Amino acid sequence: MTRGVAAVEPAADPRPFGAADTAFGLDVLRDWCAQQPGQNLVFSPSTLASALGLAYLGARGATATAMARVLHLPPDAGASLAAGLQARSRALSGLDGQGVTLTASNQVWADPTLTTRDAYLNSVATGYDAGLAQAPFSTDPDKAAAEINGAISAQTRGHITNLVAPGALAQIGWVLTSALYMDAKWATPFEASKTEPGTFTPAGAKPVSVPFLHGDGFRYAAANGWQAVSLPYQGGKLTMTALLPPAGAAGCALPSQSALASITAALRAGGEPGDTVLALPKVDLRVGGPAGDMGAVLKRLGMGAAFGQAADFTGLSPQAGGIGFVKQAATLQVGEQGTVGSAAAAVGVQASAGVVGRHDVTFDRPYLMLVSAAATGEPLFLAEVANPAVS
Repeated sequence: MTRGVAAVEPAADPRPFGAADTAFGLDVLRDWCAQQPGQNLVFSPSTLASALGLAYLGARGATATAMARVLHLPPDAGASLAAGLQARSRALSGLDGQGVTLTASNQVWADPTLTTRDAYLNSVATGYDAGLAQAPFSTDPDKAAAEINGAISAQTRGHITNLVAPGALAQIGWVLTSALYMDAKWATPFEASKTEPGTFTPAGAKPVSVPFLHGDGFRYAAANGWQAVSLPYQGGKLTMTALLPPAGAAGCALPSQSALASITAALRAGGEPGDTVLALPKVDLRVGGPAGDMGAVLKRLGMGAAFGQAADFTGLSPQAGGIGFVKQAATLQVGEQGTVGSAAAAVGVQASAGVVGRHDVTFDRPYLMLVSAAATGEPLFLAEVANPAVS
């Protein structure tokens, strides 16, 4: 595995990128939920944005414009992108600590027969601390998939083991991956003796009985009919915000970005006195496989220019085509002691026609040569080479 040269950028504020990833995550969840109503959905906006961000750094022209719009990149990202992404990566790495295990990793996987630009590798090293690894997509897709899945499994502590399938690697030249693992302990654990069954009513379905965690002393805030409770983890660097929609809201209800910002700001400011009594279901969520195919979602959100033959990823490689697939998988377990989550995303970038899946041709028998004008097809020279040893 090799890395580009990470440039040292001036200190930047990572918060605009956090806001961008949040807005992007809300957009994805809103569209995804509309397509799969009534289904549990879980993903990591940070991880998906990182995998797509690796692709964005190689995008040019209309492709880059469309990706920036969907990813909600800050308006001045052109001048400060490298510094902002670097600050974002450093902020993520700084979350690991007391009571919290958090690891994030990014990787560029490239077919060894292809050219990956040095400038691109330097930019992903600076922005995402991403290195380069080779994978034989064109000659042995089974081995390539096994190598990627093995790395993702190690990075997520065995929670995600099959992110990409060999069949998805046809015509793929690069796979850009991002992985995240978190094991965070509550600042105040829930007492197991207080966990007991309760009734949960899904939208448009019959009530079900599920185990609920019970506790008190949490911060509370409300805005636009939404109620929110803040559940801090040890060390104070991470928190879970549980959001309850207005009564009578339809399924797939989501707050606007501004409403969510108001709620989280109120919670950070202290919210109401900590006398809130909370009943929160224990959950064990998992999304992956076909349900984790994000290509259609991203196209509906406006990223269609990044897919197909018209896409421009020449900043990555002169041989790069469009995005071939975007996969994500995630798990999230919430219990008495804390939260364990894992996430991974992969963006497959196609090679331009005739590069991957190539035919090896050796001119070792008589052959023809044609020299012609590109614009008109006029044949300037035509030859049959019967024996190159003879002039």
